[in-house]
Amino acid sequence: MSETATHCPYCALQCGTRLSHDAGRTAVRPDAAFPVNQGGLCQKGWTAPALLDTPGRLTRPLVRGADGRLAPAGWDEALDLVAGRLERIRAEHGADAVGVFGGGGLTNEKAYQLGKFARVALGTSQIDYNGRFCMSSAAAAGSAAFGLDRGLPFPVTDLAAADAVLLAGANPAETMPPLMRHLAGPRLIVIDPRRTPTAEAAALHLQPTPGTDLALALGLLHLAVTEGRADRDYLDKRTTGFDAAWRRAAAWWPERVERVTGVPVAEMREAVDLLAGAARAYVLTGRGAEQHSKGTDTVAAFINLALTLGLPGREGSGYGCLTGQGNGQGGREHGQKADQLPGYRMLADPAARAHVASVWGVDPDALPGPGRSAYELLDSLGSGGGPRALLVFGSNPAVSAPRAASIADRLASLDLLVVADFVPSETAELADVVLPVTQWAEEEGTMTNLEGRVLRRRRLLPPPGEARSDLDVLHGIAVRLGQDPARFPTEPRTVFEELRRASAGGRADYSGISWERLDAGEALHWPCPEAPAGAAPHPGTPRLFLDAFAHPDGLARFAEVEHRDAAETPDAAYPLYATTGRVLAHYQSGAQTRRVPELAAAAPGSFVEIHPDTAARLGLRDGRPARVSSTRGSTLATVRLVPSLRTDTVFLPFHFAGAGRANLITSAALDPRSRMPEFKVCAVRVEPAEAAEAAGARP
Repeated sequence: MSETATHCPYCALQCGTRLSHDAGRTAVRPDAAFPVNQGGLCQKGWTAPALLDTPGRLTRPLVRGADGRLAPAGWDEALDLVAGRLERIRAEHGADAVGVFGGGGLTNEKAYQLGKFARVALGTSQIDYNGRFCMSSAAAAGSAAFGLDRGLPFPVTDLAAADAVLLAGANPAETMPPLMRHLAGPRLIVIDPRRTPTAEAAALHLQPTPGTDLALALGLLHLAVTEGRADRDYLDKRTTGFDAAWRRAAAWWPERVERVTGVPVAEMREAVDLLAGAARAYVLTGRGAEQHSKGTDTVAAFINLALTLGLPGREGSGYGCLTGQGNGQGGREHGQKADQLPGYRMLADPAARAHVASVWGVDPDALPGPGRSAYELLDSLGSGGGPRALLVFGSNPAVSAPRAASIADRLASLDLLVVADFVPSETAELADVVLPVTQWAEEEGTMTNLEGRVLRRRRLLPPPGEARSDLDVLHGIAVRLGQDPARFPTEPRTVFEELRRASAGGRADYSGISWERLDAGEALHWPCPEAPAGAAPHPGTPRLFLDAFAHPDGLARFAEVEHRDAAETPDAAYPLYATTGRVLAHYQSGAQTRRVPELAAAAPGSFVEIHPDTAARLGLRDGRPARVSSTRGSTLATVRLVPSLRTDTVFLPFHFAGAGRANLITSAALDPRSRMPEFKVCAVRVEPAEAAEAAGARP
């Protein structure tokens, strides 16, 4: 029997696990010593070993033949074909005719190498990743407010000692259940249009109209100031810009906010009283606040509220964002995001370019500039000026992108689509070349969880068949494109050592972190700079901002924000709001969890939650199929009656494929700063599927 300590392959909690293999069977149990999950796992974590030998696991490269079908091929054949076509496309159309799309589940080493590969081996600016759909709005707002973006600037365990916690647009009871053990003590205030399991556990549930979270945050700030709850000493000593922010919030008196949001004034006042009256309090935001065309401003408004109450940068209180994907934090720090270089350096900064170029051994002027954001990259594929080839690592945009039908068509129209994955996802099914890669229990590396803690992923098993690491794939293509083999190493530890140098001096400084320190059990949160010669190693920074914020003057910045409507609101043709989200049994696009029998049985297909009165008015019956339509298309879902839902709102999970894709209807309106799509609100109509078919509706 073999056993290793590692971490769950799913969300950003990165729960500690002990993974064992005996007599051909892999088993998992929680690591009681790991502070984040403290011996707990969710349903997904307990069933994670089923992914390792799931039916249909990719074990050999696949190449699409003249008959249009994917067929097994050797690695040399597949990589030669990829490199040859890439060279031809680049020669005929330029370097930006090739794009790269990464994922927030890739290890730090893979994310780092992918960004380097795109900018050095391919010379393209066209790289982004699915983390753009996750917490880019919070990243933009947090960076502006604090000078630094780390999901939680404090350890998860600090939450347990809080007296009150406000959760805006987060449902951890389903999305990351082990977090709830840290929220059992504080009084919870939950802001969500749905009465989720998290809202059921709350002391107070505010249920706004979808798309009005920003107005609600302005109203809460208004009450905090007018009722004497602002921490004036903190505002004077630790912040700047309050007066401009207050001028905006001053116009959002409680009665006006109630008319816009539907949240009673009494509930708003109770929320402020709970937060302001707590000795230790936190404001946390999630995707529900972020995934809007005004998501950055919405998160900024909640940060404004936290600053007004004097929470950020105080031990025992603060603001944080609940990162979603497994390496959503580390995934954007190391260069696979369109505008960033390793160490959270900005690509447009000449000093940042010079530093990273020196580590890579290239001319800074040879590095391309910032490229398109994730949705804009996908939407440009195959069109004039957009990439004609795309390499996808660790993502399934055919299901996860807004306007999914259009994006799938664009993927299918490419001159070359290459997908590296370990299961045949819906995007892989469209590919010209599919490359089988390792997954969590078959590889070494590091991950960074939502609290900025750098963790070791450890290998237990050899990969099946001919599957290779993503690092091997990048090396193989880069060498065929004429790169020095030493520039793209395949050993994760070697890549991490280079990552340390590239990040040194950056906002996300990993230079003082080593595999030796991690393997010795040290809890290391970035920034963790390398210590001067002869000095003790830097201990890492579990709690940020206690002495100063990361701006040059040490002050946090208020944002001057104003509420505006969602890009799309209901009308006579599409009279309901639709919002999307996750369910307990599934993760992201469902490409992994839909293959686990226990999880598939728990949530077998798409559904639409709707209030019974609304359903009766529309002729919908519980358990019967319905068609949910927007101006972009329609999706099929089973009706689920939910009396606690708003009568003007329906909810769909986004984990399902085919005609049940929720993202067939979602809006691609983008936040002007974060470029986040507006997943959380669009206008729809819902009708019985039979009636819709009779009327000629199509998905």
